[in-house]
Amino acid sequence: MLPAFGLYSHIRNNRIRSGLLLAGLFLLVYVLTYAGALIAEAMTRDDTLDGYLRGAFGGLLTAFPWVTLGTGLWLAVAWKFHQGMIALLTGSHRVTREEEPKLYNLLENLCISRGLPMPRLSVMESEALNAFATGLNEEQYAVTVTRGLMGALTDAEMEAVLAHELTHIRNGDVRLMVIAVVIAGVVSFFGELMFRGLTRMSWRGSWRGGSSRPSSSSSSGGRKGGGGAAAIAILIAVVLILLSWFLSILIRFALSRSREYLADAGAVELTKNPDAMIGALLKISGRGELANVPSGLMEMCVDNPRSGFADLFATHPSIEDRIDALVRFAGGRRPEPAETVPHITGRPDADPSPSGTAPPHGPWG
Repeated sequence: MLPAFGLYSHIRNNRIRSGLLLAGLFLLVYVLTYAGALIAEAMTRDDTLDGYLRGAFGGLLTAFPWVTLGTGLWLAVAWKFHQGMIALLTGSHRVTREEEPKLYNLLENLCISRGLPMPRLSVMESEALNAFATGLNEEQYAVTVTRGLMGALTDAEMEAVLAHELTHIRNGDVRLMVIAVVIAGVVSFFGELMFRGLTRMSWRGSWRGGSSRPSSSSSSGGRKGGGGAAAIAILIAVVLILLSWFLSILIRFALSRSREYLADAGAVELTKNPDAMIGALLKISGRGELANVPSGLMEMCVDNPRSGFADLFATHPSIEDRIDALVRFAGGRRPEPAETVPHITGRPDADPSPSGTAPPHGPWG
């Protein structure tokens, strides 16, 4: 994370990089189309490897407008209905000022302080400690917090989490992540369809080497590539499908991971209270797993504990790294470790807190 004076330059540069990554996701859709055309070429006619590759390129050009239209329709459906689908997946429900006055007022005050439109406020009935923002435009933006988070955080900490999610909205992260997840879903969906189709055809002996295809000696006169060329073409297509799927995952992670530092910094800018953000992160750490929620949605949360193999596929920086950044660049302070707090012995009713008062609890439950 950069110092405060460089924050807006960092946001602008990050948006440019994210736009390039998002364009890369569109490119992956066309790579998948080429892979599908290559499989079709290898399974339907005899040719050399070069002939299969040229034929697949022609197939890509023919399918290009339809693939673009199909991807556009997929995005349009997601644009219109993604909020409803998220509500169904998470069981979250919209709340009003009358239902959650303190929570609503905190979010509204943050919006007023920066002249931001008020997003919808929702609550997810989960004991996990987490929050996320969704939406593609001002009419759709929503901030969702879990019931567990409401019960665990103080007013200042909850304000910091809400400010974190508002920063994601201000920076355009939410819109970008929703679109990226949708397009990555297209890549995964069509990649899986191709693999299933390829598996069925292989079992039925539909490609060269099976009973339904003529042998190279009878059909190619020794001039074609024969079964070897078809097998190589199919292998190339499989590699392209796997590569597209793998890159779509990496792109999603890149879009998410680099943004959390900016959102933490934005929360501090809005609240002027880095300690509250640090306190919220410490409480959320290790307690943010949302059961039965897809990974794409977890990537939008304040914390995503699904770190993957050796953190290689972690969508968020570690809580420790985020706290270190807040301490170094935002003037935050780590709370004293529990074991360093003096405890008065000999009194069963002694309070171990340094102020002599009970530790604060969230007023949200």
